[in-house]
Amino acid sequence: MSAATAPEVLQPTTRPGRSVHTTWTYTLGCMVFILVVLDFMLVVLALEPAKARFDAVAGLLLISLVCAVATQIRYCWFLRAGLSGGLPPIAWTLALVIPSAAVWIVGLFTNADVLMWSLPLWLAACLIACLLPNRQRLAVLAAGLALTLLHPITYLILHGQSYAFPEEPGLRMLISYAATMPVVLLSSLWWWRIVVELDRHRLMAGELAVAQERLRFAADLHDIQGHHLQVIALKSELAERLLTIDAEAARGHIHDSRLIAKQALEETRSLVSGYRGTVLKNELENAREVLSAAGAQCELTIDPVPENPDAHKALAMAVREATTNILRHSNATLASITLAASANGCILTVSNNGVTSEATGSRTPGNGLAGLRERISALGGSLETTTNAGFFELQASVPSKGNAQ
Repeated sequence: MSAATAPEVLQPTTRPGRSVHTTWTYTLGCMVFILVVLDFMLVVLALEPAKARFDAVAGLLLISLVCAVATQIRYCWFLRAGLSGGLPPIAWTLALVIPSAAVWIVGLFTNADVLMWSLPLWLAACLIACLLPNRQRLAVLAAGLALTLLHPITYLILHGQSYAFPEEPGLRMLISYAATMPVVLLSSLWWWRIVVELDRHRLMAGELAVAQERLRFAADLHDIQGHHLQVIALKSELAERLLTIDAEAARGHIHDSRLIAKQALEETRSLVSGYRGTVLKNELENAREVLSAAGAQCELTIDPVPENPDAHKALAMAVREATTNILRHSNATLASITLAASANGCILTVSNNGVTSEATGSRTPGNGLAGLRERISALGGSLETTTNAGFFELQASVPSKGNAQ
């Protein structure tokens, strides 16, 4: 089992980006185009002798050739599994090999350009070899080459005469291109594997950035709770011991425990709500780093941040919520974060492309946006979200002086 698929190796939970699908479409299109060109030349060359003399052999040869061409093109779709990705169901492989083998056999009974009738079976071997492990791949390619070279020998045994290498430039070019098909297919699939690996690491980088932020929050929470709980446990133990000896001292320890618990509660609330560790500039920079790690080109434009602590906190929470929504509900490749300041207040605008159909189809607003809208409204500001042509925009407006309600 490869490292990419081993159970102990973490795998990204998000879907590949649109650029990966575009790359596969381009790679598949190139392979199909080359096969179509080669097969088209085969069909054209097969029609030439059929025009002069059309009999049962020529008809069977054309039918087999057309079936071989169709199955070769369809079989290319299975190459998305990548190098050594494994064969599709056996019925598809048989459908690929049988028409090509029929062309190989029927071609022995025609006198026109006999060598080219071994090419469909060679192309089929090239396609199958791409999906097999290295040793089996070499064995299949060797078998395909052997069958190609066996064709003139079999023709010599059946007819008592050999056929020379074709003199037509078109057929020579066809044979030359067909000989390079293993290189074309294997190099294309090697490039596809590189793209998939790069995208997998890009997705993992984005998720690791989010995990790092969660660990930072957990460390801050531990710093608050761990110290206070340890002191509360110690004072409670002392109070329990002093209850029967010195009630006044025990009462003092209990009083201290209550104050420490209250302090821990306040600091925890401050951490969760963003008072502690929520700096607007830091949140803006963190958002750019996280989005860039997730594969989005993020543009950050910042005016002087507001001095109002309430506005400062509300905008920082808006940046967090917008970044989370981009990571969860889009395949963004472009993102923009702008903080514009004026005499009346600040306007935060966060926009991104790559909005998924699930996000646009959901009409129920999330709890995060609803809570953020209430927080900003309490300051006399507003929060608006719009979706247009695959772009999502969040705009939070906060006055320079909050109007607490």
